[in-house]
Amino acid sequence: MVSGKTAVRTNTKWDNVLKPIDRYRYLIPRSYKPGMKVDCLIFSSPSLLEAACRDLSLEQAANVATLPGVIDRAIAMPDMHQGYGFPIGGVAAMDVDEGVVSPGGVGFDINCGVRSLTSPLHIDEVRPRLEDFVFSLYKAVPAGTGSDGKLTVSGRQLDRVLEKGARWAVEEGYATGEDLSHTEDFGCLEGADPSAVSERARKRGSTQLGTLGSGNHFLEIQYVQQIFDEQTAGDFGLFLGQLLIMIHCGSRGLGHQVCTDFVSTMKPVMDRYRLAPPDRELACAPIRSPEGQTYLGAMAAAANFAFANRQCISHWAQQVVDQLFGRDTRLKLLYDVAHNMAKLEVHRVAGADRQVLVHRKGATRAFPAGRAELPPAFKDSGQPVIIPGDMGRASYILVGTGQALAETFGSVCHGAGRLMSRTQARKGRQAADVIAELREKGVIARATSREGLTEEVPEAYKSVDEVVGAVDAAGLARRVARLKPVGVVKG
Repeated sequence: MVSGKTAVRTNTKWDNVLKPIDRYRYLIPRSYKPGMKVDCLIFSSPSLLEAACRDLSLEQAANVATLPGVIDRAIAMPDMHQGYGFPIGGVAAMDVDEGVVSPGGVGFDINCGVRSLTSPLHIDEVRPRLEDFVFSLYKAVPAGTGSDGKLTVSGRQLDRVLEKGARWAVEEGYATGEDLSHTEDFGCLEGADPSAVSERARKRGSTQLGTLGSGNHFLEIQYVQQIFDEQTAGDFGLFLGQLLIMIHCGSRGLGHQVCTDFVSTMKPVMDRYRLAPPDRELACAPIRSPEGQTYLGAMAAAANFAFANRQCISHWAQQVVDQLFGRDTRLKLLYDVAHNMAKLEVHRVAGADRQVLVHRKGATRAFPAGRAELPPAFKDSGQPVIIPGDMGRASYILVGTGQALAETFGSVCHGAGRLMSRTQARKGRQAADVIAELREKGVIARATSREGLTEEVPEAYKSVDEVVGAVDAAGLARRVARLKPVGVVKG
């Protein structure tokens, strides 16, 4: 394996390709394959790197480095694993005039993201009612593949959701102004174009607002098990033993359809723009082209749907808390961060400020104190960075640093990262056994399907402690608190 700058030892071809910079940084040089315009900077660790060398994630990162207009370096995070076109855990910034936008660099679940709700409750106050708490959340928040929610939005009402995101939720009584200030982009990505969203996408999304979905999405009851940074934890309103609720979901069928539509749109026009990426899954179009601009408008609309979706789920969760613990027990949004987006941001490149389009595919924005995009509550502390793990071990709250701005366009990992495919995870497992094993770990689980549990067993994921440890050691973000799950709802 690796110690300092010694060679990589994984018994794969990457042993002869990866150049260790230090224990947590590795380089794929642009000489690796024809067409690479920049190097790839890989953040990992000796123990995590071996899994990355055995799927296509590193090859996909090298492919991203061939895209026109890619700036500085293509980047992969410690939770990286094989995705569609881009690796999950991939980051790439593009020149806005010469670069391209790729739906595969955003993903099918546009603005899949995570939010953390804090409470005034201590876990000891909740344990006697934990079974009721989990069951009540399970009943209150629709979950599962294709699940319909409590709301139906269509026509002009759906346009308002797509245009305004969480601002729509404020107007409808599902959110407050404080919720907006604790949400990335204040809960609304500018430039949304509802007319760019197909009728099929609109139909799929019309009944899915306020729903959890399936796969790795979840609603989780957690408590603060450990605090690493007392000052920042205090700034974030965190205390030992505190009960939190974490929500992980995205834009549901609407966002999936937007990505599907534009992958199909871009593939046949690449010849017109003389684009020939090494993988057809990297279907793309120039940012300034009609196809690129239309996709960005549709993507922003889907991202706004996701912001509104998580806000509505928060509203249902508050209703459950009101019922079980009293109306004076208010949940407060710590922060809501997006994982899958492409956004125009200003970053310092080669000593000058420059507007670039940053693709984050399974990666989280992590801005430090003083960054202009941050609301007043986080100007002095830096942005909360929420990193979910798996349903049996832990999740983390981090805070952004200046090092991330210098190396990764202000980006870090988005979770633990899959270690097994869903098929591998299901093999030989029964849902009842998973429920029993989780209960032995102190976690009560409810799901709408057997697959929702068997596909998401803790061992299907990398250790979030190791992933976050690599991010922290590399200086991209600092650990603030470790969260322990005690209850989970899945699709």
